Amino acid sequence: MFNLDIDLPRDLAPLAWLIGRWEGAGVVGYPTIESANFGQEIEVSHDGRPFLRWESRTWLLDEAGEKVRPLATELGFWRPLPDNEVEFLLTHPTGIVEMYVGTTSPAKIELRTDGVMRSPHAKEYTSAARMYGLVNSNLLWVMDMSAVGQPLQSHVSAELKRVE
Repeated sequence: MFNLDIDLPRDLAPLAWLIGRWEGAGVVGYPTIESANFGQEIEVSHDGRPFLRWESRTWLLDEAGEKVRPLATELGFWRPLPDNEVEFLLTHPTGIVEMYVGTTSPAKIELRTDGVMRSPHAKEYTSAARMYGLVNSNLLWVMDMSAVGQPLQSHVSAELKRVE
């Protein structure tokens, strides 16, 4: 596992607020699926090199807020670039690989896909936009998606709290 006590490279300063473990809940919906509540856990870490490691797990919640079954898993890396630019590289076990590019500002990141690759057996998925922000010490994020013949539109949003 990555050690959070290692000195943070200067390049990571615009993304440093992401580092840690986050838990919370959100809402997922799309014209092709029924809207539902989900739980999420994100871990963001570094090993002293100028990138962050990202791991996100989500699960479907029932009306009482209890876990029903796993939903999505993401593994990836945040790569800071000069002039407040950033890349976010993500892989999914559903056969999709995404490369996002965007900008950072204090406690806010805005991204759009620059490339989407999918296996021949993955669902049709063409583009997405994401925004992450630190609001009242919580991680808030939203994602718009264009997939299965639908135009870019709201798909997921969540609010997570930092945990030890």
